[in-house]
Amino acid sequence: MAALGWLTPRRRSATARSVLAGEAAAEAARKSSLDAARDAGSESAEAAGEPEFPVAGDHLAAAFFDLDNTVMQGAALFHFGRGLYKRRFFQKRELARFAWQQAWFRLAGVEDPAHMEDARNSALSIVKGHRVSELMEMGEEIYDEYMAERIWPGTRALAQAHLDAGQKVWLVTAAPVETATIIARRLGLTGALGTVAESLDGIYTGKLVGEPLHGPAKAEAVRALAGAEGLDLSRCAAYSDSANDIPMLSIVGHPYAINPDTRLRKHAREHGWRLRDYRTGRKAAKVGIPAAAGVGALAGGAAAAVALQRRRR
Repeated sequence: MAALGWLTPRRRSATARSVLAGEAAAEAARKSSLDAARDAGSESAEAAGEPEFPVAGDHLAAAFFDLDNTVMQGAALFHFGRGLYKRRFFQKRELARFAWQQAWFRLAGVEDPAHMEDARNSALSIVKGHRVSELMEMGEEIYDEYMAERIWPGTRALAQAHLDAGQKVWLVTAAPVETATIIARRLGLTGALGTVAESLDGIYTGKLVGEPLHGPAKAEAVRALAGAEGLDLSRCAAYSDSANDIPMLSIVGHPYAINPDTRLRKHAREHGWRLRDYRTGRKAAKVGIPAAAGVGALAGGAAAAVALQRRRR
């Protein structure tokens, strides 16, 4: 990883691993956006009759969007896992191991640190030794096959409103930063903050930098990126469906609950946050991957996909 010297000093307490994960995600996201800007050139969008929020021309503001069930229906890792399984990326013994780990997480209903650490380390082994470029190439194809049609139009319109106002828009997700970056680029967003897997000379080592970008780590990533970009968080917006993202939502001036779960809906109402629900029916089906499994949870997603396909037969 490159030096993290550009990051601003920490002022709030958080676990060292959350801080490291957040800072690593912010650094990766900022680098990818700068590279994209250099390649594509500078573009600005001007729109007449902009609403009061977002404020057009407010370059101290930006928007941060959670991915799973906020921007995209379902979990990105689930869809990515389906694509990898189709390409025979996994072996049967790996599917069996990860299917058991996923079942344990769901049945136990608690996040035991020791078990989570073991699951994360074993899961990361599936990408160990693979080239980053290989996963990126597959990710491009998988986006077209499984993800493009699952973008929520309503949330996409919210992101576009910020872009039209001249503001940067970032995805913030526990999904691998490579996957998140592909989605952000396809949607025309500025960039993405995601879980960072360590790589040397373009090859995955099987380790994470810090921890998965989940819960408090997301808030750390947003805070670090805001410091590097010179943003005023009180003028920024954040969007999420999950109560796990309350730390991220709480540090911005304009928090939105999008397709919220029960806990987030309750919290949003109590704190006067704005709500948007783009789902049809009483509840939207959620097929998620525990963030504790980190980048390697791709295999768990594939196992879930296999089970889902069997139920449909």
